[in-house]
Amino acid sequence: MAVSLFRLRKHSGFDGEHVHIRSTSSSLLKSSHSSSSSHSRRHQGSSFCEIAEEIPGNVSRRQRRRQRSADASSQQKHPVQLVATSVVESQAPPNFFQIVLQGAVAGATAGVVVETVLYPIDTIKTRLQVARSGGGIVFKGLYSGLSGNLAGVLPASAIFVGVYEPLKRKLLGIFPDHLSSVAHLAAGAAGGLTASLVRVPTEVVKQRMQTGQFASAHGAVRQIVGAEGVRGLYAGFGSFLLRDLPFDAIQFCIYEQLRIVCRKLVKRDLVDAETAIIGAASGAVTGAVTTPLDVIKTRLMTQGAHGRYKGIGDCVSKIIQEEGAGALLKGVGPRVLWIGIGGSIFFAVLERTKQVLADQSSPKDSLTQAKFV
Repeated sequence: MAVSLFRLRKHSGFDGEHVHIRSTSSSLLKSSHSSSSSHSRRHQGSSFCEIAEEIPGNVSRRQRRRQRSADASSQQKHPVQLVATSVVESQAPPNFFQIVLQGAVAGATAGVVVETVLYPIDTIKTRLQVARSGGGIVFKGLYSGLSGNLAGVLPASAIFVGVYEPLKRKLLGIFPDHLSSVAHLAAGAAGGLTASLVRVPTEVVKQRMQTGQFASAHGAVRQIVGAEGVRGLYAGFGSFLLRDLPFDAIQFCIYEQLRIVCRKLVKRDLVDAETAIIGAASGAVTGAVTTPLDVIKTRLMTQGAHGRYKGIGDCVSKIIQEEGAGALLKGVGPRVLWIGIGGSIFFAVLERTKQVLADQSSPKDSLTQAKFV
């Protein structure tokens, strides 16, 4: 048996120490020629390491090597898995211009949809309020003046929500949580005041067409300005503000507060049906409470250049004297129905449009949270 003798020099804290190793090479001769060189290198390398580990000073190294082998074996049996547990979507807060634009588009969309669907009910309500004691109403031409009214509703609704949304967010950052209703009241009143610059002329033309005074919106504007001046388009401006400022403030405050309560109860965002129910409730309550103000506003706006009422006080006094206090609630049924249904449609369309616009304009970054199991 041929025996080969070689020397291993180990550099692991034993510089200069020589270890003489005697090994046989007979097993190498039996291996095939194709794998002899690679197998020999692996065999020699492992032999060198095993012999080096037998050196007394290398016990700790040998233990670490065995520990690594044990860890590798454990990982093969129980591989580490990276499991995604949740996805968190981070979204940058919208800027002021974006809030105004989204609010304006959403408000215009909601306003046009509501006005188109419920215009006949509004026409009946107006004719009931204008009719004197014992007078009947006409059920023809219930869509009279719709096109002209939409031309005013679209910008008015856009202005209202475009002012309401950013102001509401600003005030909510100032007032504490328990005074959030104050922020909603103030934002609603401010939105209504700004939108009244467009709403009042639109309302004047609409109601005079609904009562049969004019056949077209263009003709109505031309004749009103010709007979009464530009001020004629703002007839009843004071009574309009007397009705609409509290109406807008109360309706939006009730809606926002109900929305906050419902979201806390269900512990999630509201679906469209729930938003519609809340909008209907807020609209119906507000419509009933503000009906007397609406009667006064309608009488002043439809009286024309030679009207019989000199102002808000004179209007209230004459209505009560001539028709009784109950006349201040004329049209309350159609008004509550109209505003209740309108509130459900308006707020459902408003919130859905705002969400769609926010999703399209704000790219989201998905951050995946993971854990080892």
